[in-house]
Amino acid sequence: MATTSLMDFAQFEQLAIPTGAHLELHHGEVVTMTTPKLKHRLIQRNLRRLIEEASPEAYVDTEVGFRPLPDHEYWEADVAYLTAERFREADPEKNIEGSPDIVIEVLSPSNTAEEMLDREQTCLKSGSREFWIVDPRRHRIRVIGNDSMKTYERGQQVFSIMNFYIKVDDVFRY
Repeated sequence: MATTSLMDFAQFEQLAIPTGAHLELHHGEVVTMTTPKLKHRLIQRNLRRLIEEASPEAYVDTEVGFRPLPDHEYWEADVAYLTAERFREADPEKNIEGSPDIVIEVLSPSNTAEEMLDREQTCLKSGSREFWIVDPRRHRIRVIGNDSMKTYERGQQVFSIMNFYIKVDDVFRY
């Protein structure tokens, strides 16, 4: 029986990036991620803008590359939040080491429950204080922390452990 080895980050960095997609490295396996549709991008944009307004000292961006674990991982967050202190400590020549303080994933039709659970657990174990799952179909936002989980719906405000809040309805205005 042939044995296969896990790809490490150095090998991953040498790969050619496919047109119309990006690559991630999950537990030593290369995963091709397709380019999100416009609705997905609009939600990402809204989240970025709303969080920047609510927490202007933080670094907030979309499609942020990070290394939750050092050897066999490279992921991109749909939206990432870093405290000002954590951002100042980041090396601008590298990807974020560990997971961002908040990782926000906007669900796509191709996402599975297993994939989201793996992302949640990996991020919370490697530095995230919160992991958000944004559901465009149901207009819901689930916020998971190490000791808590709450789902926010239309008409509610998402309260973050990072001392800001945003309105759910504003996230889904296109």
